[in-house]
Amino acid sequence: MIHQREIAVVRWPGQVPPVQGGLADLLAAYHVQTQAEKGEAVAGVEGLPDRYRTEIADPRSVFADDVVLLALSGDTAVGCLVVTASVDGRSEIKRLWTEPAFRGQGIAFSLISTALVHAEESGVSAVRLSVWKWRADAIALYERLGFTVTESWDERDQLVCMERSV
Repeated sequence: MIHQREIAVVRWPGQVPPVQGGLADLLAAYHVQTQAEKGEAVAGVEGLPDRYRTEIADPRSVFADDVVLLALSGDTAVGCLVVTASVDGRSEIKRLWTEPAFRGQGIAFSLISTALVHAEESGVSAVRLSVWKWRADAIALYERLGFTVTESWDERDQLVCMERSV
């Protein structure tokens, strides 16, 4: 059993000390799990599509224009989220991930809440996101935070698009 510790949400890379695990490990876990859920399981990062491997190998370059949030438990990264730079007055939330052993502690809620504050401070009018329809818990969380299903901007089947005004 993991003892619940205080979770800090910080901007990455920011002025934080080096953390165990780090963003690359969180992104790798996110992408490997997502591929498995899509029925396209891979043995590891090497089996992921190029665009995901690039993201894992060099997140600093890939997300250079975006805001990346890390949830830390002590010096261990246990969750992440990316808020994209504004396009046409909208930002997008991507790559929300909480390490399975740390789920149920409000980490995803804290990451999204921090992202929404950032979006408001940045002057965007809306925040959007997409989520696979089988991720019912995530959809329920997004709905509790005021997101509603909207017309899809992504042609991938089984993807639910949601948006919330800021």
